[in-house]
Amino acid sequence: MIEEKKDLLVLGIESSCDETAASVVRGGREVLSNVISSQIALHTLYGGVVPELASRKHIENIDTVLRQALREADVTLDQIDAIAVTYGPGLVGALLVGVAEAKAIAFAADKPLVGVNHIEGHVCANLIAHPELEPPFLCLIVSGGHTHLAYMKDYGQFEILGRTRDDAAGEAFDKVARAIGLGYPGGPKIEKAAREGNPHAYEFPRGKVDGSAYDFSFSGMKSAVLNELNRAEMKGETVVQADVAASFQKAVTDVLVTHAMSAVKDLGEKRLVLAGGVASNGALRAALDDACRKSGVTLYCPPPILCTDNAAMIAAAGYYRYLGGQRDGWDLNAIPNLALG
Repeated sequence: MIEEKKDLLVLGIESSCDETAASVVRGGREVLSNVISSQIALHTLYGGVVPELASRKHIENIDTVLRQALREADVTLDQIDAIAVTYGPGLVGALLVGVAEAKAIAFAADKPLVGVNHIEGHVCANLIAHPELEPPFLCLIVSGGHTHLAYMKDYGQFEILGRTRDDAAGEAFDKVARAIGLGYPGGPKIEKAAREGNPHAYEFPRGKVDGSAYDFSFSGMKSAVLNELNRAEMKGETVVQADVAASFQKAVTDVLVTHAMSAVKDLGEKRLVLAGGVASNGALRAALDDACRKSGVTLYCPPPILCTDNAAMIAAAGYYRYLGGQRDGWDLNAIPNLALG
């Protein structure tokens, strides 16, 4: 059992994709600052994240973001106990900016360095939002690059029950949004369009993986949408953008909820944690909440600001890694395909 240190200050750094972020968290749960510099406007021009541009923007923004995080937390670097940084998974160039910055600060200030898995960080966002939450618990992690059903046995210890075999849910949202002319970022735009649409206008397939009840597959749904658009175009039929968005969102949500609740039932769990960027999707949250209430299960979700990429979740994960004895050396490197668990 980890002995908590409520006054321990961790400076978190996150740069895995297109947000440059820094945060100071006390005791693994109390956010003193959480600064995020988003690049959405830049990448919207190109219809998606351009890795080289993301890396350059991280270099431009990271010092400013770090200074602001320390200033808003009203602490100095001398008062920080450890530096936590995302070292994977993510875009390798973007990750390298954060890792290099963290190593430089840790070396110059003589502070311990702790590398954090980005996906683990998403789960730990719930520790901030729900101070009473302690492992073990079941978690559904849904983001732009990852979809996992995992069991968090203890801090930093995960057993993967299921994962996507192809596209992640968020990736599928982005691709479908582009196909129906909504643009980037796909998730929020599909959710907005879906509010005006009929979720039963199209019955897109609910992907299953033979021999694995908990694994996901979203490429078939994406292909079904593209096929429907092509069919309508060849026949000169009008496609209602909102109906496609609503039907696709429902198909994805149905699969996520079904898999999660199957695991809840099979494992006899009474708590389910939702995490990741797609966890901010209102339709998913509502569907999971309804399913959990009917099953007598407590659902934990972070607020939207902690669902998307941020450094507070990295600092929280780093806090528990630090208490568990993890210390990384100057050879810490970016691992773009770093696996959870």
